Amino acid sequence: MRFPPGYYVYVGSGFGSLEARIRRHLRAEKRRRWHIDYLLSDAEVVGVLYSTDKRRLECAVSEKLEGEDSIRGFGCSDCRCKSHLHHFKTRDEAEKAVERAFRELGAVPEKWDEI
Repeated sequence: MRFPPGYYVYVGSGFGSLEARIRRHLRAEKRRRWHIDYLLSDAEVVGVLYSTDKRRLECAVSEKLEGEDSIRGFGCSDCRCKSHLHHFKTRDEAEKAVERAFRELGAVPEKWDEI
């Protein structure tokens, strides 16, 4: 699979273990289990936005980010979404899209600074 240059937003969940899930994804050494594990072996993480909202917003956020540059079938094998990985040309465009999606859903994204 080839990915055009730019910034990608991956939408996932980590109920009960959000921080542990994020730390796992950011580790270089790990058993590859999910689609995102394979992508991250060749990508650089530049930021993590998350929400501690108790509602299950994973699919709702992903649907709001969906566009023609979303990577069809990525990260959504356990739901009916078209994708959980979305491509943007710039980091600013990606962050604004995520913040807008969260705001429309009544959730507040928080930045995780320990990258």
